[in-house]
Amino acid sequence: MNRDGSIGARRALTTGVTLTLAVLGDSIAYGQGASRPADTVGARLAARLRAAGTDVDVHVVAVPGARSQGLAAQVQRAAPARPDVALIIIGANDVTHLVPPQQAAAHLGDAVRALRAAGAEVVVAPAPDLSVVPWVPPQMRAAVRAGCAAFQQAQIRAAAAAGARVADPAGGSATGFAVDPGLFSADRFHPSSAGYAVITDAVAPAVEAAVEAVTARRAGTRPSS
Repeated sequence: MNRDGSIGARRALTTGVTLTLAVLGDSIAYGQGASRPADTVGARLAARLRAAGTDVDVHVVAVPGARSQGLAAQVQRAAPARPDVALIIIGANDVTHLVPPQQAAAHLGDAVRALRAAGAEVVVAPAPDLSVVPWVPPQMRAAVRAGCAAFQQAQIRAAAAAGARVADPAGGSATGFAVDPGLFSADRFHPSSAGYAVITDAVAPAVEAAVEAVTARRAGTRPSS
């Protein structure tokens, strides 16, 4: 990756074609806490893809506060754009509202299947590890971490079974949030612009792979490994 965050070292993903990226999910997918629209995950991904030679239109249908049960309505709102790639970031609100993992995962799987049936490549970013959120008391962090991990695993199983790619399955992006308070916005819950840069870095490889799959399918070739 180049210093400017582009992926110019890789071959151009596609040229002369505009792809549609739909972003579904909750406040993180929406970009709540970012200082400016250009700092959100959708905008950052679009900038990276364009730097690599892929023109992209971004349609954000994510809703702050959304839980997994709301994905069906978001899929319907995304449908008119006919997305080539769909990124789903969901789960934090399910965790905070104690939604059973299997119930939330079932809604996620349904959304992935619907998007796949419509022809989209789908990337899922599971729920974040909320134990790193500053307002979580230290004595509760181990329990919160364990609960989030169980929830994430249910999401990963459902997403993979439905045909999605899973972004950052090991949850590596949480490490930065655990040690750098500057990655949180003023509310100490949502990411800051710097936090969204970290999240974008975590989800970008899976999104780029999905874009390559779309490009290869259109060209009648196999995507590169």
